[in-house]
Amino acid sequence: MGASVRRVWAAGAVALALAAGTAGCTGGDSDGGGVKAKRAAACTDGTYTWSGVRHWQKLTALGKPATFANRTDSYETDFKAVDAKVYRPTVTGTPTGVRPARVIKALGTHLKVEEPLADPPEVERPEETAFESHTGDLKGSYYAWEYLGFVDADFAYTCQGADLVRGHVHTWETVGSGFMPCTDPADGTAGRAAAGRLCPPGTRAYEAA
Repeated sequence: MGASVRRVWAAGAVALALAAGTAGCTGGDSDGGGVKAKRAAACTDGTYTWSGVRHWQKLTALGKPATFANRTDSYETDFKAVDAKVYRPTVTGTPTGVRPARVIKALGTHLKVEEPLADPPEVERPEETAFESHTGDLKGSYYAWEYLGFVDADFAYTCQGADLVRGHVHTWETVGSGFMPCTDPADGTAGRAAAGRLCPPGTRAYEAA
């Protein structure tokens, strides 16, 4: 029981840190403003400074409420989306000549993620999915849910001979699901929200939601 994830949470994210990079700008001939424009366009190996890194969860789907009066071998349900929202990674303020995917990859390097963060054109959209658990000892009330583990971060991008660029990354690092008894509150915000919708009033998980 508990959450199963496709991507793994980064450990020890620092609120403000410098991601290593090289100032690899190239310039043209000495024609004043034209040189600066060419350098800005060619500045693809600058340095990122990350700040305001925030990890958060969004509940995306719920299973059916389940209560077993007697011990039961297994539980099966179809996850239903909680809304019709479609999720896409986004990067605002992308430096000239740098693809959004490269900015997201730089954030992943900074966070030391074990698997890549979601980048364009990856999409998560509402859909019905099957879920099952075969533990052999189910009894009482249970709740099941799916969630996305998002990460948001601001960045400043510098490169020799080019103007400072500021932007923001919104993506996700975890696509997961959980299945727990209502006697146990979930650790994450998505799980607690699910317990508030699926568990009977008075249970520990419901009261902790």
